[in-house]
Amino acid sequence: MNEMVQNPPKPGDVRATRQRAAREAATTPGADRVRVNDPDRTMANILQVATAEFADKGLAGARIDEIAALTSTSKRMIYYYFGSKEGLYVAVLEDAYRRIRRIESELHLEDLAPEQALRTLVGFTVDYQLANPDFIRLVMNENMHRGEYITKSATIQELNIPVIHAVRDVYQRGVAVGVFRPDVDPVDLHMSISALCFFNVANRHTFGAIFKRSLDTPAATAQRRESIIEMIVRFLRP
Repeated sequence: MNEMVQNPPKPGDVRATRQRAAREAATTPGADRVRVNDPDRTMANILQVATAEFADKGLAGARIDEIAALTSTSKRMIYYYFGSKEGLYVAVLEDAYRRIRRIESELHLEDLAPEQALRTLVGFTVDYQLANPDFIRLVMNENMHRGEYITKSATIQELNIPVIHAVRDVYQRGVAVGVFRPDVDPVDLHMSISALCFFNVANRHTFGAIFKRSLDTPAATAQRRESIIEMIVRFLRP
């Protein structure tokens, strides 16, 4: 989990792969029977394609017709499962947060010394966001809506409680043994980690173009990853 992600896939490549996989899954023999008899698989397929569509085009630009075509299903079926376009969008957001929080829960930070646990968590966040640019785009799109749809989802609120508990536990253990200073709010710490990792993906193209610096090479990725980890660790030291 704490190893660097090398050469993360480009967003266009991720979308194309997802859409191709969705087409192939939906057009294989017996696909109609699978859609009828396996609603979980159908919903997962719709969510996969819808994630790429909403990340690429936003809520306003994405089209249910296109999502239906890419999954070889129907608008009626999508509305049956998700209620509306907005309902599908919220489900996509919930699924995106569920994936990252599930993997975070598997880091077993409680088994690591405080500073190593912090380094592991920050390194994971850097790696995950680099490898999942659609997650960043979804969050950016939702911020353009001023968090309107996230606030409608009790699921997303609940999904994000464990990460704050994990950050608080790591931080408080570090304070108890004297490796972290005792005046930092855990939510603020989580925000600082998120901000550094988020910028690393969201602004890499504009930042690279302005300062004539390639940020996608393995060397640049490794250097930036280490810098982010060190900034957070040093910020907490007494």
